[in-house]
Amino acid sequence: MIKIIKSGAKYSQITKIGQSVKALERKSGQEYLYLNQGVNAVVPIDLSQVSKLIDYNSRDIQVYAPQKGREKLRTAISKTYFQGSTGINNILIDNGGMSGLDLVIQSVEFDKMFLPSYFWGSYANILKIRKKEFGFYESFTDLNNQADKLKGSAVLICDPNNPLGNKVSDNDLILLIKKLDSLGVIVLIDSPYRGVFYSNDNFYAQIGQLENVVIIESFSKSIGLSGQRIGFVHTNNSMLMSELELRLMYATNGVNAFAQLLVELLLTTKEGASAIADFKNKTTKDILLNINYLRSNNFLAEEFYKNSQPKGIFVVINKSAEELLEHNIAVVSLDFFTQSYKDKAKNYSRICVSVPHNKLKSFFQKIEH
Repeated sequence: MIKIIKSGAKYSQITKIGQSVKALERKSGQEYLYLNQGVNAVVPIDLSQVSKLIDYNSRDIQVYAPQKGREKLRTAISKTYFQGSTGINNILIDNGGMSGLDLVIQSVEFDKMFLPSYFWGSYANILKIRKKEFGFYESFTDLNNQADKLKGSAVLICDPNNPLGNKVSDNDLILLIKKLDSLGVIVLIDSPYRGVFYSNDNFYAQIGQLENVVIIESFSKSIGLSGQRIGFVHTNNSMLMSELELRLMYATNGVNAFAQLLVELLLTTKEGASAIADFKNKTTKDILLNINYLRSNNFLAEEFYKNSQPKGIFVVINKSAEELLEHNIAVVSLDFFTQSYKDKAKNYSRICVSVPHNKLKSFFQKIEH
């Protein structure tokens, strides 16, 4: 008889909700608005011009890519995300954000990892699978006040946050990260939604040289390539980089060569720059319209944005998931994203606002105050 080593992790509620709503849609014949998902759905990125640049029979695609990733791609990442301030040997191409997080979590020793009190469920599930202890922090102010007690621990920062979608000042965040780093606290930066709103800024350049900071980035959210499963990890620690490279090799034997070439072309060609700019402009325009509409009609849960601004592909609204489902709107109840405030969170929902504005408005107009 096969004995199973159980991980203790659970399947995503987001996936289960999506499956349930699709069944309701088929049974009722009515249209539902899917706001439970975590992908940009205003428009897809238009790859028609970039795809013309790809020779599908070339050795760029028909062979294994280098273990750390294509050199030209890592050079492009250094230029685009770090303003050329980091070496390409500090960058490892991985199979997307979750892959990068798992690689780092399993490779780094720490006493305990602290997550935000409202957090993406996969953080906890990865930590459970890797048998790592974790706890929670209330806010960045809380982290700042408790920083001297966190040596030997790790802190995960997601800004804009998933699920809240709250964004703090970059200056305040950089000061906090530098303080934690100076005290020997390991800081994991996982902010995949930031790239939708910022292009060629110096945020990573300002923290990329810090000894205890590890950056995990994905191309899923920032340029709409969720299906390609590609991202990168950045660290200045050569021993950690070597370990990440080994673990990636024996887990997946590298990263899809086509996905690497596609991202490389998006980052380095005029056709790619045009496709990214068009995608971001259309996406951020409708996200802003959606947030402003929700706020002006008193749907936005303002208590979560007292010291921040709603700026992400998610926001929290003051309607329960059950109430919204009655109006054919599929969302995820906020209580799925917290262990600290489950009773309170049941009254709120996390929704994806990266959908066409007119479509979101047409559904919410039916339940306006």
